[in-house]
Amino acid sequence: MKKTILFAATVLAALVSSCTPSTPKADIKTEVDSLSYSIGMAQTQGLKEYLVGRVGIDTTQIDEFVKGLNEAVNAGDDKKKAAYFAGIQIGQQISQQMIKGLNYEVFGNDSTQTVSLKNFMAGFVSGVTGEDAKMSMVEAQDMAQRLMQELKAKTLEKTYGENKVAGEAYIDSIAKTEGIQKLDNGVYYQILVAGKGEVPADSSRVKVHYEGTLIDGTVFDSSYERKEPTTFRCNQVIPGWTEALTHMPVGSTWMVYIPQEQAYGAREAGKIKPFSALTFKIELLGIEK
Repeated sequence: MKKTILFAATVLAALVSSCTPSTPKADIKTEVDSLSYSIGMAQTQGLKEYLVGRVGIDTTQIDEFVKGLNEAVNAGDDKKKAAYFAGIQIGQQISQQMIKGLNYEVFGNDSTQTVSLKNFMAGFVSGVTGEDAKMSMVEAQDMAQRLMQELKAKTLEKTYGENKVAGEAYIDSIAKTEGIQKLDNGVYYQILVAGKGEVPADSSRVKVHYEGTLIDGTVFDSSYERKEPTTFRCNQVIPGWTEALTHMPVGSTWMVYIPQEQAYGAREAGKIKPFSALTFKIELLGIEK
């Protein structure tokens, strides 16, 4: 243990020569003192890099960090101070992470738009205190989800609006093709092989082979390429698939043409960009009991 004490003393000498007024001074006299100091130092590995890289603290502001750190540690069991420090911590998370994340989620890379920090904080404080609330928590959650989807779709439409226009033109051209039939939700299909088996319900687990393509012919997914049919429940896929499968007798092979609103809509999925109309060759092999 003598080596530990010697090491700590060496570090202490360097510390004393460069300490600031807000930096606590070590007083190492026993092995427990050395243990305490060495553990304290070991716990800071990577902390400075985190403060600079993630929190955005400049290296010239480390003294202020130490000042706040000492104040929080020395608060002990003071609940009032604990509440205050928790507010500071969460406030920093809102400012540095949550608002930035929300802006990116809703507006993408459009830096000219932002959520309202004033109204965000008004809602946040109302939610915490229960005072002056403009809506219930359930109403707030439902509204937030709905409006986020609507605003995000508007933002994506600015970027991927051409996909929507091209997809609509593609589906219109398919609708005018001889031999094409239409389902109730706007999905079109062409029968390549007419099956004579049972028609699945939306809760049925089915076994299929399929190949999906974009309107330019790009294949984005194919069970044929994997040489392995796939199984799933009819109601666990995109709406256009559910609609098609619940009208297909087992043994059928259809070409299915799905408008973007019955596919992934504003979502991006691998090679599938937002607002993409899709084409699938679907072979219904069976229904699993």
